[in-house]
Amino acid sequence: MGAGKTAVLGEASDILALRHIAHAAIDLDAFGLGHLPSAASSDGVMYRNLQSVCRNYASLGVRRFLLARAMEDRAELELCRGAVSAKNTVVWRLTASIETMQHRVKMREAGVSQRGYVARVAELNVILDRARLEDFTIASENRSWTEVAHEMLTKARWISN
Repeated sequence: MGAGKTAVLGEASDILALRHIAHAAIDLDAFGLGHLPSAASSDGVMYRNLQSVCRNYASLGVRRFLLARAMEDRAELELCRGAVSAKNTVVWRLTASIETMQHRVKMREAGVSQRGYVARVAELNVILDRARLEDFTIASENRSWTEVAHEMLTKARWISN
C-alpha cells in the first residue's frame, strides 16, 4: 500500500500502448471492493471477476496482462495465476520507505478508514518481506512513475531499451 502499484500500472499500460503492444491493465483490488455476506469470500469473488475479465480480453486476442495487487502468500499467487490462465508470469515488488508509503496512503485515503489503511502499510510490508514472492524489486521513491514503469517492463522482458 502506497508503493505506487496503481500509478505504475497506468504508466506501464501507456508505455505499452504507445508501442502498440496489446495488453490489459487491471487493478485487482478494485475487483474485490464491497461488503459481502459473511459466508462469502471477497478473495473468491475477486478472482472469479478476474477470470471473467481475462476471458473477455483473451477472446479479443489479448495475451499479456498487467495486474496490480499485493500478494501476501503463495496460495494467493497461485489463485491469481489460475484465474488468468498464465503460462509465464513475472512477479515484481514495488518498494518505498514506510514513511513515504504511509504519507501516500494518508493523502489518498481521506475517509473513515484512513487510520486503518495507514497502519496497514507497515503490517503489509512485513508480510511481503516474509512471503518473498517477487522475481525482482523496484524502488519507487523519488522517481517518476514513467521511469519505474519502464524499468519494470524492461526487467519483465516486455520491452527492450
